[in-house]
Amino acid sequence: MTPQTMTPQQRVDALVRYFETLTLQSIPDLPKYYAADCRFRDPFNDVRGIAAAQAIFHHMFERLEDPRFFVRERVADETRVMLTWDFEFRFRAWQPHQTQRIHGASLMTFDTEGLVAAHRDYWDAAEELYEKLPLLGPLLRLLKRQGRPKAPL
Repeated sequence: MTPQTMTPQQRVDALVRYFETLTLQSIPDLPKYYAADCRFRDPFNDVRGIAAAQAIFHHMFERLEDPRFFVRERVADETRVMLTWDFEFRFRAWQPHQTQRIHGASLMTFDTEGLVAAHRDYWDAAEELYEKLPLLGPLLRLLKRQGRPKAPL
């Protein structure tokens, strides 16, 4: 079955299955789901084209140990899907035995052939990543506490 012949529900199910089982070896399968001129955007990247999107996933597997997506919720119609997910991984170079978790969401829009034309990830890099780092974390947490309004007496 191709995205063009799938129902919207089947298309979303296939996409979720792809991301939840993503491996370094399955990155070449991205064109089965994404348009050749797709746009991929997250807090660190804004790229166009299937090769550029694949490079982001390659980089993820180079830098992280055991990266894995767990889709928690999905809301879809015929032209787009919103997924909420948890992304678990371990840093290779820092605390390699401690699992990290990022909670985020992805909004994907489909083209007329049922392929992902645009993919936008939403997650808070400061809270979900930087606050966990040894030098930046304490500083960011301090700034966060100072920026909160004081409770009235």
